[in-house]
Amino acid sequence: RTALLAEEIELRRHIERVAAQRRALPPGPTIDGNYRFEGERGPADFADLFGDKQTLLVYSYMFGAKRERPCPMCTSLLGAWDGEARDIQQRVALAVIAGAPIGRLLAFKQERGWRDLPLYTDLNGDYTRDFRGIAPDGSDMPSLNVFTRRDGTIRHFWSEEMSMATADPGQDPRGAPDPMPIWTLLDMTPEGRGKDWYPRLQYD
Repeated sequence: RTALLAEEIELRRHIERVAAQRRALPPGPTIDGNYRFEGERGPADFADLFGDKQTLLVYSYMFGAKRERPCPMCTSLLGAWDGEARDIQQRVALAVIAGAPIGRLLAFKQERGWRDLPLYTDLNGDYTRDFRGIAPDGSDMPSLNVFTRRDGTIRHFWSEEMSMATADPGQDPRGAPDPMPIWTLLDMTPEGRGKDWYPRLQYD
């Protein structure tokens, strides 16, 4: 346990070093796409998603227009984020964007008991295409992006790599860093996260 603790402390320090490197990234490219959304309060453009904040965190939810039900893994992630959404939005803006119509998104939000996640439909699909929310074959992809607004200029700051290209052998593709709290907790148990278990959309 003493040897493991030393590794755990070093992991924490490494995470902090990586976070410092990320914060030191230079300003990214400017954003000038004609992105159009519909949220609970009606139509919105990209600048509207920032509200009064200077930084915007956007998750592309695998709940495309052709889906009747969303991705269970994305749903598990967002369920955890819903509990933190009000805290997150004290510092930065948060938006969850999907291709499904806003009515379907809000009905599912109610089904899951989510309270604070800001959900938006990508009306013209441009944002989803430009920021890797859709694969070349048209299937949904998860995507996590961070944008900044400084002196009125919106820029892309960072995106998480969540594709098969970055997956390690024998492991599911997941973020680096992994934004799913459930895995952090399961990794602390002797059973671990397992290889044949996934979250569900419904439980008996």
